[in-house]
Amino acid sequence: MVIKPKTGWFDIHLGEIWRYRDLIGMFVKRDFVTMYKQTILGPFWFIIQPLFTTLVFTIIFGKVAKIPTDDIPPFLFYLSGNVAWGYFATCLGKTSDTFNTNAAIFGKVYFPRLTVPISSVVSSLLQFGIQFILFLGFYFYFMAKGAPLSPKMWIVGLPVLLLQMALLGFGMGVLISSMTTKYKDLRFAMGFVTQLWMYATPIVYPLTLVPDWLRPWYVLNPMVSVVESFRYAFLGSGIIAWGYVGIGWFVTLVILFIGILLFSRVEKTFMDTV
Repeated sequence: MVIKPKTGWFDIHLGEIWRYRDLIGMFVKRDFVTMYKQTILGPFWFIIQPLFTTLVFTIIFGKVAKIPTDDIPPFLFYLSGNVAWGYFATCLGKTSDTFNTNAAIFGKVYFPRLTVPISSVVSSLLQFGIQFILFLGFYFYFMAKGAPLSPKMWIVGLPVLLLQMALLGFGMGVLISSMTTKYKDLRFAMGFVTQLWMYATPIVYPLTLVPDWLRPWYVLNPMVSVVESFRYAFLGSGIIAWGYVGIGWFVTLVILFIGILLFSRVEKTFMDTV
């Protein structure tokens, strides 16, 4: 047996992650318990956050700014965007600080480092599930009141949208996490960048308001096609095209590939800089 250092850029062993799937399950349980063990409301925060954010959006952008919502009730329009965006933002926030928050564990024992951000993405599914149930409650309420809602067959593609959000949040998160080991300023800029990204996504306004000349560049943001697809599937509003979906998936996979590549490179030496 020849023992030699692993320094190649493509030194990625995805099979190891499957062998450590039990560890991923333990990390998922750890993330949930440590986050809400000493809170009073616990998982109810998953409901309070999007609910109050949607109320603020309805008042500021719907009543004050009077931004159109394509004839969809403003509250439901903003809630749908918040639910879709919330899962991606949570995945991005949790995975973007992987090296710094887990340095103590990484420095003591070996295991595939990618299991930590993967567990964060999986544990965030619980948050999305609770918020999605909240969305469905208001969805059927407005439908019973006669709101012009027309669900489409795209609803069956919801797991695909979840997968894209997970891959995008995971890829972008591990990319930023790898860079923060050397450039600490990125940790402070994350909140600001995430906020700007949200306003660059049709959360508080419909895609129809984006000028035609800007739209080809605008859809380079992968979350544009995700949010529009989500709204189109459940509300029947929005602009959806296979070209937008294809561009979104292409950018998502590129970010995922670069993120995993850089992460696997940095994990070999990150203890020297964290």
